[in-house]
Amino acid sequence: MQWVYALAMGPKTDRLAESASSPNAPTSATLSGRRLFLVRVGWLAVFVLTVGLFSASIPAYYDSLINLKNLADPNFEPATVRANLEAAGLSVEWYATYQLLITLTSATVYSTVSVTIFWRKSDDWMALLTSLGLLAFGIFFQAADGPAALVEQYPAVLYPVHLLAFFGSMSFFLFLYLFPNGRFVPRWTRWIPLFWAAHEVAYYFFPKTIFNITNSFPMLDFFISSTFLCIAAGTQIYRYRKVSGPIQRQQTKWVVFGTVSAALGAIGFSLPLRISPELVQSGSPYALALQPVVAVFWLLIPLSIGVAIVHDRLWDVDVIINRTLVYGSLTAMLVLVYFGSVAGTQTVFRALTGQESTLAAVASTLLIAALFIPMRRRIQAFIDRRFYRSKYDAAKTLEAFSARLREETDLHRLSEDLMGVIKETMQPAHVSLWLHADPALKDKKKRAAIRESGRDEE
Repeated sequence: MQWVYALAMGPKTDRLAESASSPNAPTSATLSGRRLFLVRVGWLAVFVLTVGLFSASIPAYYDSLINLKNLADPNFEPATVRANLEAAGLSVEWYATYQLLITLTSATVYSTVSVTIFWRKSDDWMALLTSLGLLAFGIFFQAADGPAALVEQYPAVLYPVHLLAFFGSMSFFLFLYLFPNGRFVPRWTRWIPLFWAAHEVAYYFFPKTIFNITNSFPMLDFFISSTFLCIAAGTQIYRYRKVSGPIQRQQTKWVVFGTVSAALGAIGFSLPLRISPELVQSGSPYALALQPVVAVFWLLIPLSIGVAIVHDRLWDVDVIINRTLVYGSLTAMLVLVYFGSVAGTQTVFRALTGQESTLAAVASTLLIAALFIPMRRRIQAFIDRRFYRSKYDAAKTLEAFSARLREETDLHRLSEDLMGVIKETMQPAHVSLWLHADPALKDKKKRAAIRESGRDEE
Protein backbone atom coordinates (compact mmCIF):
# COMPACT_ATOMS: atom_id res chain seq x y z
CA MET A 1 0.00 0.00 0.00
CA GLN A 2 2.94 2.35 0.48
CA TRP A 3 3.60 2.68 -3.23
CA VAL A 4 -0.07 3.58 -3.83
CA TYR A 5 0.13 6.24 -1.10
CA ALA A 6 3.35 7.65 -2.55
CA LEU A 7 1.75 7.95 -5.95
CA ALA A 8 -1.35 9.52 -4.41
CA MET A 9 0.58 12.26 -2.63
CA GLY A 10 2.59 13.19 -5.72
CA PRO A 11 4.96 16.17 -6.00
CA LYS A 12 3.85 19.18 -3.98
CA THR A 13 5.17 21.72 -6.44
CA ASP A 14 2.39 21.13 -8.94
CA ARG A 15 0.96 24.35 -10.34
CA LEU A 16 -2.03 23.83 -12.58
CA ALA A 17 -2.27 27.38 -13.80
CA GLU A 18 1.32 27.27 -14.91
CA SER A 19 0.79 23.98 -16.73
CA ALA A 20 -2.35 25.26 -18.41
CA SER A 21 -0.59 28.28 -19.85
CA SER A 22 2.44 26.32 -20.97
CA PRO A 23 2.51 25.14 -24.58
CA ASN A 24 3.65 21.77 -23.31
CA ALA A 25 2.33 21.13 -19.79
CA PRO A 26 4.63 19.51 -17.20
CA THR A 27 5.27 15.84 -17.70
CA SER A 28 5.84 13.19 -15.08
CA ALA A 29 9.05 13.08 -13.09
CA THR A 30 12.18 11.73 -14.77
CA LEU A 31 14.08 9.07 -12.85
CA SER A 32 17.84 9.00 -12.60
CA GLY A 33 20.70 7.47 -10.67
CA ARG A 34 20.09 4.66 -8.17
CA ARG A 35 16.33 5.13 -8.25
CA LEU A 36 16.29 4.58 -12.00
CA PHE A 37 18.41 1.43 -11.61
CA LEU A 38 16.16 -0.01 -8.91
CA VAL A 39 13.00 0.74 -10.87
CA ARG A 40 14.38 -0.92 -13.99
CA VAL A 41 15.40 -3.99 -11.99
CA GLY A 42 11.91 -4.11 -10.46
CA TRP A 43 10.30 -3.82 -13.90
CA LEU A 44 12.45 -6.67 -15.23
CA ALA A 45 11.55 -8.85 -12.22
CA VAL A 46 7.81 -8.28 -12.73
CA PHE A 47 8.19 -8.87 -16.48
CA VAL A 48 10.07 -12.16 -16.02
CA LEU A 49 7.60 -13.40 -13.40
CA THR A 50 4.55 -12.42 -15.48
CA VAL A 51 5.80 -13.88 -18.76
CA GLY A 52 7.11 -16.95 -16.93
CA LEU A 53 3.75 -17.69 -15.33
CA PHE A 54 1.93 -17.16 -18.61
CA SER A 55 4.35 -19.41 -20.50
CA ALA A 56 3.91 -22.09 -17.83
CA SER A 57 0.12 -21.81 -18.18
CA ILE A 58 0.08 -22.60 -21.92
CA PRO A 59 0.09 -26.43 -21.56
CA ALA A 60 -2.58 -26.29 -18.84
CA TYR A 61 -4.70 -23.94 -20.92
CA TYR A 62 -4.40 -26.18 -23.98
CA ASP A 63 -5.45 -29.18 -21.90
CA SER A 64 -8.53 -27.32 -20.67
CA LEU A 65 -9.42 -26.44 -24.27
CA ILE A 66 -9.00 -30.05 -25.39
CA ASN A 67 -11.33 -31.10 -22.55
CA LEU A 68 -13.76 -28.29 -23.55
CA LYS A 69 -13.54 -26.43 -20.25
CA ASN A 70 -14.19 -22.72 -19.92
CA LEU A 71 -13.65 -21.40 -16.40
CA ALA A 72 -14.66 -17.85 -17.32
CA ASP A 73 -18.04 -18.68 -18.88
CA PRO A 74 -20.55 -20.42 -16.55
CA ASN A 75 -22.95 -20.97 -19.49
CA PHE A 76 -20.37 -22.87 -21.50
CA GLU A 77 -21.82 -26.24 -22.63
CA PRO A 78 -19.21 -28.75 -23.87
CA ALA A 79 -21.83 -30.91 -25.59
CA THR A 80 -23.11 -27.95 -27.63
CA VAL A 81 -19.58 -26.93 -28.62
CA ARG A 82 -18.74 -30.46 -29.71
CA ALA A 83 -21.95 -30.71 -31.76
CA ASN A 84 -21.29 -27.35 -33.47
CA LEU A 85 -17.72 -28.34 -34.29
CA GLU A 86 -18.83 -31.68 -35.76
CA ALA A 87 -21.51 -29.95 -37.83
CA ALA A 88 -18.86 -27.59 -39.25
CA GLY A 89 -16.43 -30.45 -39.89
CA LEU A 90 -13.91 -29.21 -37.32
CA SER A 91 -12.05 -31.20 -34.69
CA VAL A 92 -11.62 -30.41 -31.01
CA GLU A 93 -7.85 -30.20 -31.55
CA TRP A 94 -8.38 -27.54 -34.21
CA TYR A 95 -10.68 -25.63 -31.84
CA ALA A 96 -8.11 -25.79 -29.02
CA THR A 97 -5.28 -24.58 -31.28
CA TYR A 98 -7.47 -21.80 -32.67
CA GLN A 99 -8.41 -20.49 -29.22
CA LEU A 100 -4.82 -20.76 -28.02
CA LEU A 101 -3.52 -18.73 -30.98
CA ILE A 102 -6.03 -15.93 -30.30
CA THR A 103 -4.97 -15.78 -26.65
CA LEU A 104 -1.27 -15.88 -27.52
CA THR A 105 -1.69 -13.09 -30.07
CA SER A 106 -3.45 -10.84 -27.56
CA ALA A 107 -0.82 -11.49 -24.87
CA THR A 108 2.00 -10.94 -27.38
CA VAL A 109 0.66 -7.56 -28.50
CA TYR A 110 0.24 -6.34 -24.92
CA SER A 111 3.72 -7.57 -24.00
CA THR A 112 5.30 -6.02 -27.11
CA VAL A 113 3.74 -2.62 -26.43
CA SER A 114 4.87 -2.87 -22.81
CA VAL A 115 8.45 -3.71 -23.78
CA THR A 116 8.50 -0.92 -26.40
CA ILE A 117 7.41 1.67 -23.84
CA PHE A 118 10.03 0.42 -21.39
CA TRP A 119 12.74 0.47 -24.07
CA ARG A 120 11.95 4.02 -25.18
CA LYS A 121 10.83 5.68 -21.92
CA SER A 122 12.39 3.70 -19.08
CA ASP A 123 13.45 6.91 -17.27
CA ASP A 124 9.86 8.20 -17.06
CA TRP A 125 7.98 6.72 -14.10
CA MET A 126 4.56 7.36 -15.69
CA ALA A 127 5.64 5.44 -18.78
CA LEU A 128 6.95 2.62 -16.59
CA LEU A 129 3.68 2.45 -14.65
CA THR A 130 1.75 2.29 -17.93
CA SER A 131 4.11 -0.34 -19.28
CA LEU A 132 3.66 -2.62 -16.27
CA GLY A 133 -0.09 -1.98 -16.26
CA LEU A 134 -0.41 -3.04 -19.90
CA LEU A 135 1.74 -6.12 -19.31
CA ALA A 136 -0.19 -7.36 -16.26
CA PHE A 137 -3.58 -6.34 -17.67
CA GLY A 138 -2.92 -8.10 -20.96
CA ILE A 139 -1.80 -11.32 -19.30
CA PHE A 140 -4.14 -11.57 -16.31
CA PHE A 141 -7.27 -9.98 -17.78
CA GLN A 142 -7.31 -10.19 -21.57
CA ALA A 143 -5.60 -13.61 -21.53
CA ALA A 144 -6.89 -14.64 -18.11
CA ASP A 145 -8.00 -18.13 -19.20
CA GLY A 146 -4.37 -19.29 -19.26
CA PRO A 147 -3.47 -18.28 -15.66
CA ALA A 148 -6.89 -19.58 -14.49
CA ALA A 149 -6.14 -22.99 -16.00
CA LEU A 150 -2.69 -22.96 -14.38
CA VAL A 151 -4.19 -22.20 -10.96
CA GLU A 152 -6.72 -25.01 -11.37
CA GLN A 153 -3.96 -27.48 -12.21
CA TYR A 154 -1.40 -26.13 -9.70
CA PRO A 155 -3.13 -24.40 -6.74
CA ALA A 156 0.25 -23.39 -5.27
CA VAL A 157 0.59 -20.57 -7.84
CA LEU A 158 -2.69 -18.96 -6.74
CA TYR A 159 -1.10 -16.17 -4.68
CA PRO A 160 1.60 -15.19 -7.22
CA VAL A 161 -1.06 -15.02 -9.93
CA HIS A 162 -3.41 -12.98 -7.72
CA LEU A 163 -0.58 -10.69 -6.65
CA LEU A 164 0.33 -9.88 -10.27
CA ALA A 165 -3.34 -9.52 -11.20
CA PHE A 166 -3.77 -7.07 -8.31
CA PHE A 167 -0.75 -5.14 -9.51
CA GLY A 168 -2.16 -5.03 -13.05
CA SER A 169 -5.54 -3.82 -11.83
CA MET A 170 -3.99 -1.06 -9.71
CA SER A 171 -1.59 0.03 -12.45
CA PHE A 172 -4.34 0.31 -15.03
CA PHE A 173 -6.61 2.12 -12.56
CA LEU A 174 -3.86 4.62 -11.74
CA PHE A 175 -3.28 5.12 -15.46
CA LEU A 176 -6.89 6.33 -15.83
CA TYR A 177 -6.31 9.01 -13.17
CA LEU A 178 -2.70 9.99 -13.95
CA PHE A 179 -2.46 10.01 -17.75
CA PRO A 180 -0.81 11.82 -19.45
CA ASN A 181 1.45 13.84 -17.10
CA GLY A 182 1.52 11.56 -14.02
CA ARG A 183 -0.25 14.02 -11.70
CA PHE A 184 -3.63 13.81 -9.97
CA VAL A 185 -5.96 16.46 -11.36
CA PRO A 186 -7.85 17.70 -9.34
CA ARG A 187 -5.74 17.01 -6.29
CA TRP A 188 -8.53 15.38 -4.26
CA THR A 189 -8.63 12.43 -6.68
CA ARG A 190 -5.37 11.15 -5.15
CA TRP A 191 -7.45 9.41 -2.45
CA ILE A 192 -9.58 7.35 -4.84
CA PRO A 193 -6.83 4.77 -5.66
CA LEU A 194 -6.57 4.01 -1.95
CA PHE A 195 -10.24 2.97 -1.87
CA TRP A 196 -9.79 0.96 -5.05
CA ALA A 197 -6.72 -0.75 -3.56
CA ALA A 198 -8.80 -1.83 -0.55
CA HIS A 199 -11.48 -3.13 -2.92
CA GLU A 200 -8.96 -5.16 -4.93
CA VAL A 201 -7.17 -6.52 -1.82
CA ALA A 202 -10.47 -7.91 -0.57
CA TYR A 203 -11.26 -9.37 -3.98
CA TYR A 204 -7.93 -11.13 -4.57
CA PHE A 205 -6.72 -12.04 -1.08
CA PHE A 206 -9.90 -12.31 1.03
CA PRO A 207 -12.46 -13.58 -1.50
CA LYS A 208 -14.60 -15.52 1.03
CA THR A 209 -15.06 -12.67 3.51
CA ILE A 210 -17.81 -10.08 3.65
CA PHE A 211 -15.29 -7.42 2.62
CA ASN A 212 -15.29 -8.86 -0.90
CA ILE A 213 -18.36 -6.96 -2.08
CA THR A 214 -17.98 -8.44 -5.56
CA ASN A 215 -19.53 -11.64 -4.18
CA SER A 216 -21.34 -10.29 -1.10
CA PHE A 217 -23.02 -7.22 -2.66
CA PRO A 218 -22.68 -7.42 -6.48
CA MET A 219 -24.98 -4.45 -7.15
CA LEU A 220 -23.00 -2.27 -4.72
CA ASP A 221 -19.79 -3.43 -6.36
CA PHE A 222 -21.15 -2.47 -9.79
CA PHE A 223 -22.20 0.95 -8.49
CA ILE A 224 -18.79 1.65 -6.89
CA SER A 225 -16.82 0.50 -9.93
CA SER A 226 -19.02 2.55 -12.28
CA THR A 227 -18.68 5.61 -10.06
CA PHE A 228 -14.88 5.38 -10.03
CA LEU A 229 -14.80 4.99 -13.82
CA CYS A 230 -17.10 7.98 -14.30
CA ILE A 231 -14.92 10.09 -11.99
CA ALA A 232 -11.87 9.03 -14.03
CA ALA A 233 -13.61 10.08 -17.25
CA GLY A 234 -14.61 13.40 -15.69
CA THR A 235 -11.09 14.13 -14.48
CA GLN A 236 -9.70 13.38 -17.92
CA ILE A 237 -12.17 15.84 -19.47
CA TYR A 238 -11.25 18.45 -16.87
CA ARG A 239 -7.54 17.82 -17.42
CA TYR A 240 -7.97 18.09 -21.19
CA ARG A 241 -9.84 21.41 -21.02
CA LYS A 242 -8.01 23.15 -18.17
CA VAL A 243 -4.56 21.65 -17.67
CA SER A 244 -3.10 19.79 -20.65
CA GLY A 245 -0.84 21.42 -23.20
CA PRO A 246 -1.05 20.79 -26.97
CA ILE A 247 1.10 17.63 -26.95
CA GLN A 248 -0.73 16.14 -23.97
CA ARG A 249 -4.05 16.83 -25.66
CA GLN A 250 -2.82 14.90 -28.68
CA GLN A 251 -1.87 12.02 -26.39
CA THR A 252 -5.33 12.05 -24.82
CA LYS A 253 -6.98 12.11 -28.24
CA TRP A 254 -4.99 9.05 -29.31
CA VAL A 255 -6.05 7.04 -26.27
CA VAL A 256 -9.69 8.14 -26.49
CA PHE A 257 -9.76 7.40 -30.22
CA GLY A 258 -8.33 3.91 -29.71
CA THR A 259 -10.67 3.12 -26.80
CA VAL A 260 -13.82 4.36 -28.53
CA SER A 261 -12.92 2.59 -31.80
CA ALA A 262 -12.26 -0.66 -29.92
CA ALA A 263 -15.55 -0.47 -28.00
CA LEU A 264 -17.68 0.44 -31.03
CA GLY A 265 -16.04 -2.19 -33.23
CA ALA A 266 -16.35 -4.96 -30.66
CA ILE A 267 -19.96 -4.07 -29.82
CA GLY A 268 -20.91 -3.73 -33.49
CA PHE A 269 -19.58 -7.16 -34.44
CA SER A 270 -20.90 -8.81 -31.26
CA LEU A 271 -24.40 -7.40 -31.64
CA PRO A 272 -25.67 -10.25 -33.86
CA LEU A 273 -24.70 -12.68 -31.10
CA ARG A 274 -27.25 -11.02 -28.81
CA ILE A 275 -29.96 -11.19 -31.46
CA SER A 276 -29.75 -14.79 -32.65
CA PRO A 277 -29.59 -17.67 -30.10
CA GLU A 278 -27.99 -19.90 -32.76
CA LEU A 279 -25.13 -17.49 -33.41
CA VAL A 280 -24.32 -17.02 -29.72
CA GLN A 281 -23.59 -20.71 -29.18
CA SER A 282 -19.92 -21.41 -28.53
CA GLY A 283 -18.30 -23.29 -31.37
CA SER A 284 -20.72 -22.00 -34.01
CA PRO A 285 -19.06 -20.84 -37.28
CA TYR A 286 -20.08 -17.22 -36.72
CA ALA A 287 -18.78 -17.20 -33.13
CA LEU A 288 -15.49 -18.72 -34.24
CA ALA A 289 -15.09 -16.19 -37.06
CA LEU A 290 -16.04 -13.33 -34.77
CA GLN A 291 -13.53 -14.00 -31.99
CA PRO A 292 -10.37 -12.81 -33.79
CA VAL A 293 -12.19 -9.75 -35.16
CA VAL A 294 -13.31 -8.66 -31.70
CA ALA A 295 -9.85 -9.45 -30.30
CA VAL A 296 -8.23 -7.20 -32.95
CA PHE A 297 -10.56 -4.33 -32.06
CA TRP A 298 -9.72 -4.62 -28.34
CA LEU A 299 -6.03 -4.52 -29.24
CA LEU A 300 -6.53 -0.96 -30.48
CA ILE A 301 -6.45 0.13 -26.82
CA PRO A 302 -2.86 -0.92 -26.00
CA LEU A 303 -1.68 0.15 -29.46
CA SER A 304 -3.15 3.65 -29.08
CA ILE A 305 -1.63 3.95 -25.60
CA GLY A 306 1.74 2.87 -26.97
CA VAL A 307 1.59 5.45 -29.78
CA ALA A 308 0.55 8.21 -27.37
CA ILE A 309 3.44 7.55 -24.98
CA VAL A 310 6.30 6.43 -27.24
CA HIS A 311 5.95 8.51 -30.39
CA ASP A 312 7.94 11.72 -30.00
CA ARG A 313 6.16 13.57 -32.83
CA LEU A 314 2.56 12.39 -32.75
CA TRP A 315 0.73 12.03 -36.02
CA ASP A 316 -2.20 14.43 -36.32
CA VAL A 317 -4.95 12.33 -34.78
CA ASP A 318 -7.51 15.03 -35.63
CA VAL A 319 -7.23 14.11 -39.29
CA ILE A 320 -7.76 10.42 -38.49
CA ILE A 321 -10.74 11.18 -36.26
CA ASN A 322 -12.23 13.48 -38.88
CA ARG A 323 -11.89 10.90 -41.65
CA THR A 324 -13.26 8.16 -39.40
CA LEU A 325 -16.34 10.22 -38.55
CA VAL A 326 -16.92 11.18 -42.16
CA TYR A 327 -16.46 7.81 -43.82
CA GLY A 328 -18.01 5.85 -40.95
CA SER A 329 -21.17 7.96 -41.13
CA LEU A 330 -21.11 7.86 -44.92
CA THR A 331 -20.81 4.06 -44.98
CA ALA A 332 -23.66 3.61 -42.50
CA MET A 333 -25.95 5.94 -44.44
CA LEU A 334 -25.12 4.39 -47.80
CA VAL A 335 -25.75 0.89 -46.43
CA LEU A 336 -29.15 1.99 -45.13
CA VAL A 337 -29.99 3.65 -48.43
CA TYR A 338 -28.88 0.59 -50.39
CA PHE A 339 -30.89 -1.97 -48.45
CA GLY A 340 -33.86 0.38 -48.22
CA SER A 341 -33.85 1.00 -51.95
CA VAL A 342 -33.43 -2.72 -52.71
CA ALA A 343 -36.36 -3.61 -50.44
CA GLY A 344 -38.52 -0.84 -51.88
CA THR A 345 -37.70 -1.65 -55.50
CA GLN A 346 -38.30 -5.37 -54.97
CA THR A 347 -41.70 -4.55 -53.45
CA VAL A 348 -42.59 -2.52 -56.53
CA PHE A 349 -41.45 -5.32 -58.88
CA ARG A 350 -43.43 -7.93 -56.96
CA ALA A 351 -46.53 -5.72 -57.10
CA LEU A 352 -46.18 -5.15 -60.84
CA THR A 353 -44.82 -8.45 -62.15
CA GLY A 354 -45.42 -10.89 -59.30
CA GLN A 355 -41.72 -11.79 -59.02
CA GLU A 356 -38.40 -10.29 -57.94
CA SER A 357 -35.85 -8.80 -60.33
CA THR A 358 -32.09 -8.29 -60.34
CA LEU A 359 -32.70 -4.76 -61.61
CA ALA A 360 -33.39 -3.73 -58.01
CA ALA A 361 -29.78 -4.38 -56.97
CA VAL A 362 -28.45 -2.70 -60.13
CA ALA A 363 -30.60 0.39 -59.62
CA SER A 364 -29.62 0.59 -55.94
CA THR A 365 -25.92 0.33 -56.84
CA LEU A 366 -26.25 3.16 -59.37
CA LEU A 367 -28.08 5.25 -56.77
CA ILE A 368 -25.28 4.69 -54.25
CA ALA A 369 -22.67 5.70 -56.85
CA ALA A 370 -24.59 8.89 -57.61
CA LEU A 371 -25.07 9.79 -53.94
CA PHE A 372 -21.50 9.11 -52.78
CA ILE A 373 -19.83 12.46 -53.54
CA PRO A 374 -22.69 14.83 -52.57
CA MET A 375 -23.36 12.91 -49.35
CA ARG A 376 -19.67 12.92 -48.47
CA ARG A 377 -19.51 16.69 -48.96
CA ARG A 378 -22.58 17.28 -46.83
CA ILE A 379 -21.37 15.00 -44.06
CA GLN A 380 -17.91 16.60 -44.15
CA ALA A 381 -19.43 20.08 -43.87
CA PHE A 382 -21.70 19.01 -41.01
CA ILE A 383 -18.88 17.37 -39.03
CA ASP A 384 -16.55 20.34 -39.59
CA ARG A 385 -19.29 22.71 -38.51
CA ARG A 386 -20.30 20.61 -35.48
CA PHE A 387 -17.02 19.19 -34.15
CA TYR A 388 -14.30 21.39 -35.71
CA ARG A 389 -15.99 24.75 -35.46
CA SER A 390 -12.80 26.80 -35.06
CA LYS A 391 -11.25 25.31 -38.20
CA TYR A 392 -14.53 25.70 -40.06
CA ASP A 393 -14.82 29.37 -39.09
CA ALA A 394 -11.16 29.96 -40.00
CA ALA A 395 -11.70 28.46 -43.45
CA LYS A 396 -14.77 30.63 -44.02
CA THR A 397 -12.85 33.72 -42.88
CA LEU A 398 -10.01 32.96 -45.31
CA GLU A 399 -12.48 32.46 -48.15
CA ALA A 400 -14.08 35.85 -47.43
CA PHE A 401 -10.66 37.53 -47.26
CA SER A 402 -9.65 35.95 -50.58
CA ALA A 403 -12.78 37.43 -52.18
CA ARG A 404 -11.97 40.90 -50.79
CA LEU A 405 -8.36 40.53 -51.90
CA ARG A 406 -9.41 40.27 -55.53
CA GLU A 407 -11.43 43.50 -55.36
CA GLU A 408 -9.62 45.72 -52.87
CA THR A 409 -6.85 48.04 -54.15
CA ASP A 410 -6.17 50.15 -51.08
CA LEU A 411 -2.94 48.83 -49.52
CA HIS A 412 -3.64 50.33 -46.11
CA ARG A 413 -7.09 48.75 -45.95
CA LEU A 414 -5.73 45.39 -47.11
CA SER A 415 -3.10 45.51 -44.36
CA GLU A 416 -5.79 46.08 -41.72
CA ASP A 417 -7.91 43.24 -43.16
CA LEU A 418 -4.92 40.89 -43.21
CA MET A 419 -4.06 41.57 -39.57
CA GLY A 420 -7.71 41.09 -38.62
CA VAL A 421 -7.84 37.74 -40.40
CA ILE A 422 -4.65 36.57 -38.69
CA LYS A 423 -5.99 37.55 -35.27
CA GLU A 424 -9.31 35.81 -35.90
CA THR A 425 -7.97 32.55 -37.37
CA MET A 426 -4.65 32.01 -35.56
CA GLN A 427 -5.31 34.06 -32.39
CA PRO A 428 -1.67 35.04 -31.73
CA ALA A 429 -0.58 37.06 -28.72
CA HIS A 430 0.77 39.86 -30.93
CA VAL A 431 0.59 40.73 -34.63
CA SER A 432 2.77 43.14 -36.56
CA LEU A 433 2.99 43.74 -40.31
CA TRP A 434 6.16 44.88 -42.06
CA LEU A 435 5.91 46.06 -45.67
CA HIS A 436 9.07 45.92 -47.74
CA ALA A 437 9.55 49.17 -49.73
CA ASP A 438 10.08 48.86 -53.47
CA PRO A 439 13.65 50.16 -54.35
CA ALA A 440 12.51 51.46 -57.75
CA LEU A 441 9.70 53.40 -56.10
CA LYS A 442 12.11 54.77 -53.52
CA ASP A 443 14.55 56.01 -56.24
CA LYS A 444 11.66 57.58 -58.15
CA LYS A 445 10.55 59.48 -55.04
CA LYS A 446 14.15 60.57 -54.40
CA ARG A 447 14.57 61.94 -57.95
CA ALA A 448 11.27 63.75 -57.68
CA ALA A 449 12.40 65.34 -54.41
CA ILE A 450 15.70 66.47 -56.02
CA ARG A 451 13.86 68.02 -58.95
CA GLU A 452 11.51 69.76 -56.57
CA SER A 453 14.40 71.15 -54.52
CA GLY A 454 16.09 72.44 -57.74
CA ARG A 455 12.97 74.37 -58.72
CA ASP A 456 12.83 75.96 -55.32
CA GLU A 457 16.41 77.19 -55.68
CA GLU A 458 15.65 78.80 -59.05
